[in-house]
Amino acid sequence: MKGTRAAQRYAKAILELANDKKVAKDVKEDMLSISKTIENSEDLRSTLASPVIKPSLKNQILKAIFKDVNGLTTGVFNLLVENNRINILDVVAKQYLSLFDTSILVQNAVVTTVVPLTKELEVKIQAKIKELTGREATIENKIDEI
Repeated sequence: MKGTRAAQRYAKAILELANDKKVAKDVKEDMLSISKTIENSEDLRSTLASPVIKPSLKNQILKAIFKDVNGLTTGVFNLLVENNRINILDVVAKQYLSLFDTSILVQNAVVTTVVPLTKELEVKIQAKIKELTGREATIENKIDEI
């Protein structure tokens, strides 16, 4: 994936700063929103990747879309624009999420089922994961309708 090494460095620095300012969870929510929004919007992905669109305009677009984010997250937009790296924002967000989960000892578990998991079943799976690994897990349910 393009920009992964740089994204890892940015994400690590962001997490350290967020931890220092005690806003790591808020920034996590921002990064989750950013990641999902970019993933679901071809227009936004194209805009961020476009060499024709001025970085300052990209920054304005991001600030308009994500107007309720933490000030640190807004600073990330500014930094990436300043360093001409705004095109890797989605990778930075995903790396941050991964580092955040690792830092609080939460792992990710992908559960593939034919039908969506009920809350009851999620609780049982969560308990089994904790029993086996000693760590909490975020559960992602993938539906595989045969």
